Amino acid sequence: MEVQSSSPARLLTLDVTPTLLRRAALAAVAALYVIVATGGLVRLTASGLGCSGWPGCEAGAFFPEKDAHAFVEFGNRVFGVLPITLTFLTWLVARRLPALPLWARWVALCTFLGTLAQAPLGRITITFDLHPLLVMSHFLLALVVLAGAVVVALEARGLERGHAEPLVPGELRRAGLVLVAAGLALVVSGTFVTAAGPHSGGADIQRFGALSDALYVHVRVTALFGCTFLFLLGYLAARRQRSPRLFRLAVVLLLVVLAQMAVGELQWRLELPWQIVLVHLALAAAVWGLTVALAALLFRPLRSFAAPDAA
Repeated sequence: MEVQSSSPARLLTLDVTPTLLRRAALAAVAALYVIVATGGLVRLTASGLGCSGWPGCEAGAFFPEKDAHAFVEFGNRVFGVLPITLTFLTWLVARRLPALPLWARWVALCTFLGTLAQAPLGRITITFDLHPLLVMSHFLLALVVLAGAVVVALEARGLERGHAEPLVPGELRRAGLVLVAAGLALVVSGTFVTAAGPHSGGADIQRFGALSDALYVHVRVTALFGCTFLFLLGYLAARRQRSPRLFRLAVVLLLVVLAQMAVGELQWRLELPWQIVLVHLALAAAVWGLTVALAALLFRPLRSFAAPDAA
């Protein structure tokens, strides 16, 4: 009787296509986005030390027993297997597509390795009792790999439908890079605000700096991001006939930014309830992912983003 091949073996013999890569990359994007939110839930509910063991919850008890914090922390660990698996599959598919640019295959590999590195980094973070710098690095690495998955998904879509020549001048493409840098600075400054505030991970976790100083920097970085984005948006609005879809993507980003600002103001006025802070964090990850997508499309627009007379 013929023995069926294992799943990895079937994957190696699978006829890979750009569509398969796009689906795998989009699934990875979704999983990486959710893990950012669940990681935020762990911190905001002070559940980071709910499980002191690794990979099991406690020494002699792999699964959590009754403590709610342990269930939150362990649930985040269990879900973390999904983005690791999906980024690994995305890389396997990417490396078997010769038409995919070499740099994109490297991005897929680095996205998988960065996602995999979250596991030992999480263990180190617990070992050092949720030191704020380690918690921040844990969160920021999650955003970096999310950006990598977004770029790979866009490249896969480009293989499916084709790319167009850049639709904006070089100055605007460079402004897109400034926007990404400002977006990264925005989330970094936001992590310092969280580390200095009431949701640093638990009552016994040390705060990192003064909340007023962190807010001072965060507000000004927000202004830098906003000014850069409004410049980009104004240019795309004035020339939206050349790329209406690129303009619509910028409008979507604008709406998410406005929602995040509104939630940020609301959470401050309500004295930072963790549920609203979690919404703010999820919107921040959405702003980051959309910012990366917009900047990538400024450099390598999809053919479908070009107007018929501009393609």
